Amino acid sequence: MPHTITVPSEKAMLERDTRHSTRKKILKLVVYIFLTAYSIVNLFPILWMFMNSFKSDDAFSQSVLAWPKQWLFANYAEAWRVAKLGLYFSNSMIIGVLAVLFTVLLGAFASYFLARFRFKHQTKIYNYFVFGMLIPIHATLVPLFILENKLHMQNSYLSLIVPYIAFGLPITIFILVSFMKSFSKDIEESAIMDGCGPLRIFWSIILPMSMPSIATVVIINFINNWNEFSFALVLVSNPDLKTVPLGLSNFVGQYTTSYTTQMAGLTMALIPVIIVFLCLESYLVKGMTAGAVKG
Repeated sequence: MPHTITVPSEKAMLERDTRHSTRKKILKLVVYIFLTAYSIVNLFPILWMFMNSFKSDDAFSQSVLAWPKQWLFANYAEAWRVAKLGLYFSNSMIIGVLAVLFTVLLGAFASYFLARFRFKHQTKIYNYFVFGMLIPIHATLVPLFILENKLHMQNSYLSLIVPYIAFGLPITIFILVSFMKSFSKDIEESAIMDGCGPLRIFWSIILPMSMPSIATVVIINFINNWNEFSFALVLVSNPDLKTVPLGLSNFVGQYTTSYTTQMAGLTMALIPVIIVFLCLESYLVKGMTAGAVKG
């Protein structure tokens, strides 16, 4: 008997498409609910800290979850004075910005040659940098202290900038090399035919296309440098060169029980990190669009 081919009716196809569309909507709704809950869980501690930074100590002791009845901006003035945040903010900005700038610049150059060129011991050099991510940085604190003492580098901006650059390069090179390897060779070949040299290709083509990864490493390195405490505590003893994390430690002692003042100081210390992230978040999206290459 000849085989018969059953063609689904238009109604059956419509019902199938409707079920498929309904499943997609339900899945999207579940994802949105999960992401919303995850965002709330992460934002709640920040909101809680910000809310309690405006309370008096009595109001905080009565309820840590209640909204402040009276907004005390004096907590911020007191935190600014006690933690000496004016001086320490400038120190942290100078150290953090310079360290990030040189880390990204050196890391981008190294990543460009490791990702786009072929030379002897290329893999070994790349593995050497990546191996740095496995080293616990605080295990090097004592040798680094002895080395900087012999080189007379202590109590200077360089005493922190140099270690921050060194320990920021492994993750920077790892991310940038992985991203730059995904670019098509046709781009460079076209640029070479137009008379561009390696440096011109790097500055005009590779670097702009790498903006998503560059924004990522800037955020990672800035947060690490801004929040770093141990190196700043050991390598810098001059009070005029201390950073924000060391300034926040001034609350320990006389102001240990003044939780609201501490939260005001922590809130102010969090602002630069949020600003950097919000500024670079747009570059992540724009860079992904601008760097898309269709073969």
